[in-house]
Amino acid sequence: MRRPPLGLASLYGSTLLVQVVTFILRPTAIYRAIELDAPAQLLGAIGASFAVVPLLLAVGIGTLTDRLGEKSLMITGGVVLLGSTACFALLGSTIPGLLLATVTLGVGHLCSVVGQQAYVANVSDSSRYDTAFGHYTFAASAGQAAGPGFIALFGGRSAIPDTDAIFLASGAVAAALLLVTLALPRTTGSRGRTGDQGSVRTLLRRPGLVRALTVSSVVLAAVDISLVYLPALGAERDVSAATIGALLSVRAVFSMASRLFLGQLAALLGRGRLLVGSVAGAAVGMALLPAPLPTWSLFVVVAVMGFGLGVGQPMTMSWLADATPPGLRGRAMSLRLTGNRLGQVVVPTAAGAFAASAGAGAVLWATAAALGAVALAARRIRAPGT
Repeated sequence: MRRPPLGLASLYGSTLLVQVVTFILRPTAIYRAIELDAPAQLLGAIGASFAVVPLLLAVGIGTLTDRLGEKSLMITGGVVLLGSTACFALLGSTIPGLLLATVTLGVGHLCSVVGQQAYVANVSDSSRYDTAFGHYTFAASAGQAAGPGFIALFGGRSAIPDTDAIFLASGAVAAALLLVTLALPRTTGSRGRTGDQGSVRTLLRRPGLVRALTVSSVVLAAVDISLVYLPALGAERDVSAATIGALLSVRAVFSMASRLFLGQLAALLGRGRLLVGSVAGAAVGMALLPAPLPTWSLFVVVAVMGFGLGVGQPMTMSWLADATPPGLRGRAMSLRLTGNRLGQVVVPTAAGAFAASAGAGAVLWATAAALGAVALAARRIRAPGT
């Protein structure tokens, strides 16, 4: 197997560290709020503040990425993430301070991720986009899995971990992230070429782009739904928490596996077949979860679902990179993130209202139907040039 270019290999390390910092700080912020006796609605506000402000800034950040270069935005993101750890440490003793720190974390994460995704697109050869974005999202998943380990490390047996120690540790990780980002080589493929010759409206008129953004949004929302409503379903049906935890771990492992081997799968099946088949498989798996199945078969169902859900994000990144010229890729990736953030805000909110009357199983069936619909829509997404 060909080794990735030096820039990509370094970028995967940066990607992992961004997600480690984020997935340390987001749950730790909630623990600190609980320490401060914050009411439940404020816990929700702290969680939502990570996504809401970046939702408003995403397209502007994408434009800056195209104009200033990917590395500049990644460095900015690293600086803001380091600043967010300082905010948590110095201002996190109050609810307004936690809100400010979480907003800062969200903005730093956004700058880093948009820059990273545009960087992958501009460093990789177009024939290797599927492999490059598969490995990129694998590194991100690994960081998301590793981040909460810090909470376990500093938590001991207590219900609330040592949040001060975690904030300090996250600062060390953020400093390492900034050093790794500063060491990245600059790309030569984006700035000054077509960055000022297109707009968001121009991008949205590109054939298949809206469908690709919709697929990405629904797939990510389905991941969030599974994290919330699989435990809820287990509680309704008296399935042990250990079994539910194992099922969620299987989902994550198979999602990572699909990303690690994405390039080979796309070469074997073709991008179109792989995208449609993976989303359809995820829909079938999601639909079967509420069925009265034996426990062993649930692990098979969740494995199929996890494999399918793992493909959607890197495949849409790969498609967007191929479908847009170098000077517009920051904007294209920011549009994808905007749709994802919107889906993460709207879909779980609607699901919560639905679950109140219909139950967790009905939410999973509704999500399966949405995945089935975007699988059909994905059939009309064509690779650029076909």
